[in-house]
Amino acid sequence: MYYISCAGLGYLIGGISPSYILSKVKKVDIRKSGTKNLGASNTFMHFGRGWGIFVMLFDIFKAFLAVKLCGWLFGEYLLSGLIAGGCSVIGHNYPFYLGFKGGKGLAPFGGWVLGVSPLLFLMLLILCLGLAFLFNYGFIMAISAAILFPVLASIKYNSLLAGSVAAILCLSMFVKHTRNFKRVANGEEQKFRAFIGKYVIKTTEKVKKIK
Repeated sequence: MYYISCAGLGYLIGGISPSYILSKVKKVDIRKSGTKNLGASNTFMHFGRGWGIFVMLFDIFKAFLAVKLCGWLFGEYLLSGLIAGGCSVIGHNYPFYLGFKGGKGLAPFGGWVLGVSPLLFLMLLILCLGLAFLFNYGFIMAISAAILFPVLASIKYNSLLAGSVAAILCLSMFVKHTRNFKRVANGEEQKFRAFIGKYVIKTTEKVKKIK
């Protein structure tokens, strides 16, 4: 019962979508262009660096909050924070009030890991960011993190159950990134280094509307 409460609370917190709210305020449906997802990357592409950073930090924080809140409420249960954080990623990816069409989960995934362990977050950030630069595809960061985190979680909690739970909760990350593999095969996938240069480092306050 307690773990179900953690899952539900995490899902609801994760379902809060700042990129959707922003797109409504600016009257630009970002689900129709760019990456066609509700998340930080598409916000960078449509509204610029400032809003992109804001959305990214918000999405990180909401998963972090879910971990800490449920850890505080149900701290006597070992996996309470782990389950809440993982379900916040699912809530971000599949918000019920948006027809289960949300983001791709990388930013809240980072918040989930950060809430569980800042050390694991730093390790995964360095390693997975390095892999993304090496292979020059951003989705490699999400895929590699989703593969490694369950292993690290089982070590941190000293529990194979924790690792198994984390692996199950990471499945949505793989599902959300299946199209990226198809785009790579078709030569259509956005190059990571080019994205960083264009939208993160060199973005100006005014960004042309993406058609």
